[in-house]
Amino acid sequence: MRAADRDSAGDSAWHVDRVGGPGVLALAALFIVLAVAGLVAYQPALRGGFISDDHHYVEANPYVHDPNFENLIAMWNPTSVVAILVENYAPVHLMLHAAEWQLFGPEVLGYHVVNVLCHALAATLLVAVFRRSGIATAGAVLGAAIFLLHPANVESVAWISQLKSSSALVLALAALLAHPKRPALATLFFTLALFAKPFAAFALIVVALFGWLRTTGDGAKGQRTDFRWPWLAAWLLIVIAFALMEASAFSRSAGLAPPLYPDLLDRYRTIFSIALRYLLMAGSGWGLSTFHEPPAVKSFLDPWLLATLVALGLLGWRLVVCLRRRSEEAVYWLWAVVSFAPLCGVVPLPYPMADRYLYFILPGLIGAVLLASVEVAERLGGLLGGGDVRIRQLRGAELTLAGLLLFHFASATHARAYVFRSVDSFMADTERHYPDGAAAATRKASRAAREGDFPAAVQYVRAAQARGYNRLDHILQDPALSAMQGYPEFDVIMVEMANEWLERLTPNPRPSQIELRAIAQAHIVLDDLPTALLTIERGLELPGPISAKLEADVVMLKRQISLNERLAAEKARRQR
Repeated sequence: MRAADRDSAGDSAWHVDRVGGPGVLALAALFIVLAVAGLVAYQPALRGGFISDDHHYVEANPYVHDPNFENLIAMWNPTSVVAILVENYAPVHLMLHAAEWQLFGPEVLGYHVVNVLCHALAATLLVAVFRRSGIATAGAVLGAAIFLLHPANVESVAWISQLKSSSALVLALAALLAHPKRPALATLFFTLALFAKPFAAFALIVVALFGWLRTTGDGAKGQRTDFRWPWLAAWLLIVIAFALMEASAFSRSAGLAPPLYPDLLDRYRTIFSIALRYLLMAGSGWGLSTFHEPPAVKSFLDPWLLATLVALGLLGWRLVVCLRRRSEEAVYWLWAVVSFAPLCGVVPLPYPMADRYLYFILPGLIGAVLLASVEVAERLGGLLGGGDVRIRQLRGAELTLAGLLLFHFASATHARAYVFRSVDSFMADTERHYPDGAAAATRKASRAAREGDFPAAVQYVRAAQARGYNRLDHILQDPALSAMQGYPEFDVIMVEMANEWLERLTPNPRPSQIELRAIAQAHIVLDDLPTALLTIERGLELPGPISAKLEADVVMLKRQISLNERLAAEKARRQR
């Protein structure tokens, strides 16, 4: 007997038909409840300032501040400087922030409230998706509540610029729900989701699998469904076109950063073992951090790697069983797997592990566990005896355990929201969880430099460099570290990083303003001020968002060059 049949009372209350889901009024009421719960849970972060990526996405982004026609065109142009500025191609994301800036300006509260409401809307739509797969009303709502209050999602909700995650998921879920009856509208939702965040591509695989199961078998509700296969071909073409645009933008921005694990074999072993870390984070909330830098897996006998093999083997076995039964549980397991696929290392992300990446994996895992729990209760009920009464008791026990897990997650989310109140608490979280990582090393280097302990600062910068850190711009912007220029061991590091920047950036035949400024900074470190000046002046000939900064750089460089010339002339006069 299916879960939907055992929950007939809940079905009538939620107006569920044989192929539908909760009614609009029920979903609206649920959204209000989830939104209030979300605002309470995230209250500590609601006054948190702009942090890290928030600066170039929102706070200091001239395209977002003035969304005129020319700037909107630039947002949608994958070859424009905008994609380099934000290190991604996400025009829908930027347009959402542009609308927010017109409403809220630099006041952060509005941005945080929008993030929470968008997250609550995603959780609400999950209920409709779960119900269409035959998950009982109580289970669907509880699953959505777990998603809403899961501590792994704090990064995607409390971090202002991560509006791209929640907005992309909302649009992707809307596409899943609209596709059977309104394929044109679903295609629009799916396209917008992709242009908010590439991870939304999971929806293509998920809707295709739902369609296959519901057209070739009895389906989740006992009826065959026309899943509009020609429209899915259009989805595939959209994904291919978007992938080409994203690849172009990524290769000129974030793709320039070195991967955390430069050795190819180490990288794939480590990323493979990260799958188990994600499962543990999803199941318990254990191991969360603002930046993840797990140590490289150097051996095929590493415990993390071996344990991952076991976990994925069990998942693969369950997936095959579900596919043979044509159970929609298989769709949710594949949903999680497909959402993990962008992290597999084909594209060498600077940080292949992050709390926010679970945002698209969690709905699949939650849906799969909810469907699997039905079979667990039935099997245990059969073993223990007692028929439907015992099965209902076991389902009640499952719901109780899930409720306790939800309480644990809600408490952890509220506590974790404090991390996103300031840059210091944000970075301190990384140092606490990965004290030997690059982020921790740079923080320790800055503290040592402020205390005048230059040898220790150099040691920490070297430790960060050994883990792939090469942010010359960050060092120059840090007053404590930039003050170390002239200290021999530190200057050696700066020269190494500057040469690395030039090696990566100068081959580009059409550099942007941002890239030209980075090249100029490298020449300044190498004490080649004339070349730096020519590079900056070349940048001023291009359109872009940092012209004012370049003009200030020109004034500074001319003054420094003039001063150097006077000092050289005075030295030559004295030598005569």
